[in-house]
Amino acid sequence: MLALRLTRGARPAVQLRRLLVATASAGTGFLLLCALGHAIGHPGTPSASLLRLAWCAAPLAATVHFAVAVARADPGTRPRSGLSALGLGPARLMAISATTTALACTLGSVIALLVFLHLRGDLTGMPSDGAGTDFLAAGRPLPLPATLTLLALVPVSASVAVATALRPRGRAAGPSRTERTGYGRFGAYRATAVRETFGAYGRFGAHLEPAAHGRRAAGGRQTTPEQAQTQTQTQTQTQQDRGRADLPGKDSRRPRGAEGGPVPVVAVPAPSPGAGRAPSGLPWGIAVLAAGLAVEAYASRTGTGTAPGDRPGAVAGLVLAAVGLALAGPGLTHLCGRLLQSVRPGALRLLAGRVLMTEATRIGRPLGVVCAVLSGAYTLGSLHYADGLSAGPLTLLGVLLVTGCTVATLLTAAVEAKQAHAGTTAALLRLGAPASTPRRAAALRAGALLALFGPLTVVVAELSALPLAL
Repeated sequence: MLALRLTRGARPAVQLRRLLVATASAGTGFLLLCALGHAIGHPGTPSASLLRLAWCAAPLAATVHFAVAVARADPGTRPRSGLSALGLGPARLMAISATTTALACTLGSVIALLVFLHLRGDLTGMPSDGAGTDFLAAGRPLPLPATLTLLALVPVSASVAVATALRPRGRAAGPSRTERTGYGRFGAYRATAVRETFGAYGRFGAHLEPAAHGRRAAGGRQTTPEQAQTQTQTQTQTQQDRGRADLPGKDSRRPRGAEGGPVPVVAVPAPSPGAGRAPSGLPWGIAVLAAGLAVEAYASRTGTGTAPGDRPGAVAGLVLAAVGLALAGPGLTHLCGRLLQSVRPGALRLLAGRVLMTEATRIGRPLGVVCAVLSGAYTLGSLHYADGLSAGPLTLLGVLLVTGCTVATLLTAAVEAKQAHAGTTAALLRLGAPASTPRRAAALRAGALLALFGPLTVVVAELSALPLAL
């Protein structure tokens, strides 16, 4: 009930993203039902029906990926201070996100079932006729268990993926690895990394209040009376300086706002762990990409069929190349941000580069997936046109579904990154930066990413299509 209320009270942008998730789920469910219909209508060719079902894995993965991105960008299910007292802790919010995703995907599955039954003529009594409608299996009953299983595949997969991606990652309350319980000289006590001298534990009160008797702190030095007096004088002088700065009429070095008052402190969200650090997947991505291209070239030499399904090695090479691009995306995005800041950068280039380095993982992985999808679509399209094959309606639906989901995932990740840096943008505007600075920085980031990933996508697509054309 709470998930339904949060779904109804969400913003229009959030509702639009959920509607797109439902649309993607409907398209994937329709493709799964079409594979089932082909198996019912052609019982003598189970391999062809199994191949159609295997090709549905790409739209399913794209839909699940898009659903996870939409759930992560939903501002209504983020942990906030004070919600735990109302019973809305991180685990409960994760469950609400998974339930909302399941509801949206279930709506799409129901729409897919209604459309499929309408095309079969089960609702109107007039089935669709044509040369390309043999996958409907009109006039034959649909097995209920298989239909329900295929329709439940998208909601269950999406909800499990959302629950896994948004699960609470708090540290366990048990002892850490450096604080394992050991048996020392005085029985069982917690063995820390700081080693004690002989007899230090036996001194009265040393293990309770080490600083109260002037003893050394954990790993620190013993404080002399002169150092203690100097620290006291420094703290007193700092407090006096703060008091004079707060008095009216005194010149303070703190920044002032437009009306002469102090600039309010802006709560900037803390960066994620490892933010700005170079992702470690770039060498692995390049290695997997090279291996995929090599496997594809070898399979093209030894293959005998003309269709991609007749050469599973070539399909495996395409999959490896796509995985390599997805792995190398964060590292390439981080490299792009570092290149933006090279050779005496200005404030705009510094801002754009720092944001790219901080959000390398969040933006780079969907961007790598988009490049992989575009290169794969170009490869398959060039192969079809070279052999004189025509793409059917289900093939076009699958390509549009995968491409649309990946592009929508990238745009959703960009929206999530913008929400994460809303505090920084507000702080820049309060400090007097022009209002066009965030937009110019975003345009500079988009141009830099396009300049790096555009030629890379074209090169990978050409290298993938060259062995298949031989």
